[in-house]
Amino acid sequence: MQPQMHLIGSRIVAFLDSQSLAPRQATEALFRAEKGFVLYLSDGAPQSKEKVLFLETREALLWLDPDDLGSFWHEADEGPEYAQLPA
Repeated sequence: MQPQMHLIGSRIVAFLDSQSLAPRQATEALFRAEKGFVLYLSDGAPQSKEKVLFLETREALLWLDPDDLGSFWHEADEGPEYAQLPA
């Protein structure tokens, strides 16, 4: 039996590239998995950096909160709880 994941929400985050100052768009998507939540991050670059974070319920609720549009990118760069997807 295949594990099931359901899309809960997604968003596009506009930002300026720190190197070129060109406008870009990152994509984030939150999925409900059997044992928690999975957050997919893509930085929108031509050689896109993609990451997957495994979240607890509290973290998923924080991501969903429209008043707190914080980013999980810094945690993805620091923490051991992510898997970098192959390019």
